Amino acid sequence: MNVRGKKVLLRAIEEKDLELLHKWANDPEINYMLGGWHFPTSIKDQNKWFESLNVSSLNQRFAIETEELGLIGTINIVDINWKDRRAFTGMLLGDKEMRGKGYGVDAIMAMNRYAFEELGLQRLDGTMIAYNEASINVYTKKCGWVIEGVKKMAYFRKNAWWDEVVVGITLDDYSKLIVDCDYWNK
Repeated sequence: MNVRGKKVLLRAIEEKDLELLHKWANDPEINYMLGGWHFPTSIKDQNKWFESLNVSSLNQRFAIETEELGLIGTINIVDINWKDRRAFTGMLLGDKEMRGKGYGVDAIMAMNRYAFEELGLQRLDGTMIAYNEASINVYTKKCGWVIEGVKKMAYFRKNAWWDEVVVGITLDDYSKLIVDCDYWNK
């Protein structure tokens, strides 16, 4: 099932996307802004990763696409915990020219709607490196997420330690945001 936002479509990642995903996976500027640990990725490794994607998995990854631009990024919903009705989500906009145009907001809002209104989840969690202020602001100022804590010195980047900002959104937070900003109707 594809997930539609107002500006973007969240769809399955296809083999045709691998060349661009491989480029983004090896871009130091992109990886500097992401959590986790990143090593150089070969196209062979990229293909293995693609082959491991599975619709029945508790880890779902989506391509972010626009009609006019094609693939612009990825978003995921992973570590889905059906018992406690929560999951972790994160997003990557690959081309920096796409940032600041509302595509990220729309992708997050579409994922929020999918998680809460289709999957029946109660909460979503996320984390960001403290210096990634643009992402923190998008999530917290535009998409209804709340900063729930900070893990001190959780990331080591460019010979320095950085805090991890822990964010989350509950079904109640999302429902209030939708009423307050009328996102899907304006």
